[in-house]
Amino acid sequence: VSTTYVGAEAGLVQGFITTLLEREIASADGIDYLESSSFYGSSLITAHLQLNYDPYDALTQITSKVNRVRDELPPESEEPVIDVAIGEATAAMYLNFASDTRPANKVTDYLIRLVQPKIEAVPGIQQAPMLGARNFAMRIWLDPPRMAALNISPSDVRKALKNNNFQAAAGKTKGEAIAVNLTAATDLQTAEEFRRLAVAEQDGVIIRLDDIASVVLGAEDYDRSTAYTGKPATTMAINVLPNANILKVIREVRELFPEIQRQLPPDLTGSISYDRTLYVDDSINEVVTTLIEAVVIVTLVIYLFLGSVRSVIIPIVAIPLSLIGAGTIMLILGYSLNLLTL
Repeated sequence: VSTTYVGAEAGLVQGFITTLLEREIASADGIDYLESSSFYGSSLITAHLQLNYDPYDALTQITSKVNRVRDELPPESEEPVIDVAIGEATAAMYLNFASDTRPANKVTDYLIRLVQPKIEAVPGIQQAPMLGARNFAMRIWLDPPRMAALNISPSDVRKALKNNNFQAAAGKTKGEAIAVNLTAATDLQTAEEFRRLAVAEQDGVIIRLDDIASVVLGAEDYDRSTAYTGKPATTMAINVLPNANILKVIREVRELFPEIQRQLPPDLTGSISYDRTLYVDDSINEVVTTLIEAVVIVTLVIYLFLGSVRSVIIPIVAIPLSLIGAGTIMLILGYSLNLLTL
């Protein structure tokens, strides 16, 4: 459960958001333990569930608990966002995208619109979040000396933005022979429109946002970034569903990735920086090699000590049948080959 409270220091976030939500979430059923962190401008609470408890049942309860105390949170805070993560904490694959000429926010926008939907459409993909993303946002950098000279406070700017930047449903009008849907473009969209926004009036002079701040179309977050081979990049993590075959899912992603690379703009490159299935394949190959060596060693030992071909045939037949039987029972009970590591 993540909550944003822009401009609030960690102690304030802890007292007015984290503690309140944590106390309420802890009363939900199926909670094993909670972890919480309060940062500058944000709160993060992680609820770990009891083994085999239905995560979607817990999601319903936690959502209800959060909605119950929403009105008690500071009005300036944003709506709490609830995410569900099931299975491995480490992604199965990481894809990196970088450009020497294209700004990071344009790279992020391209990936969100065209690449991420294709990746998440692969069967077995739980989600494909992006690390180091630069989502488009209108950034307003206030000029304190200029604001002090004009007697303007940050709250005045916030109030002006809230009062002037809104969307309105104008409805429709009807005549005898025609009906027209009315639209009102009341929301601000470009940096120039924000610059012309009236903040206050003093002695008949209108003070606009451009007089006390620098307005640019930038990114939501500049505090986190990722790099690949020493260069700035945007990373996409591939999370696989717990009940999906990781080898099959990542194989399909690898088959899809060349098509994605061909469709990328000329100044944007994509590459695979990490693939966990390579280690899974190595582990499976090691298990197969170990089983073959075990069968050969057992056969040689029996033959050397007993000196009978008939005695050798018994383990040669019994070992594969035992493995097939054990694997069949594990499949019926829903267990995976990960139990072999135990």
